[in-house]
Amino acid sequence: MTGLVQVLGVIFGVLLILVGILESFFFRDQRFHRLFLIKPEDTETVRMWVFNLGFYNMIWGVGATVGSVMLTGDQPAAGEALLLFTCLGHVLLGIILVLSERRLWASAIAEALLPAVIAVMLLV
Repeated sequence: MTGLVQVLGVIFGVLLILVGILESFFFRDQRFHRLFLIKPEDTETVRMWVFNLGFYNMIWGVGATVGSVMLTGDQPAAGEALLLFTCLGHVLLGIILVLSERRLWASAIAEALLPAVIAVMLLV
């Protein structure tokens, strides 16, 4: 089971890093405005928040990836704790996202589903 958890954790981490890159560096690209609910005329207004949010996601992604790799290292309990913290954090963030903006329900599911599966696998 550790192998599957590791693979899913790395996938989760890489996805967070990719989303962070999109948020931080491509939020001005109109192809992503629908995803982020940004109007073209608002890109400069949201720049500071979106840029920082992207880096938050990249850092969370590094945490998930490092925790996953640590599962088979010298300190697997530390890796499990890091991965579990990252996953539970994103489950909570997915819930907060849908509560704050119902139109982002699909993004909330995308944010919370995989980490919820990983967290269950770690806890069972």
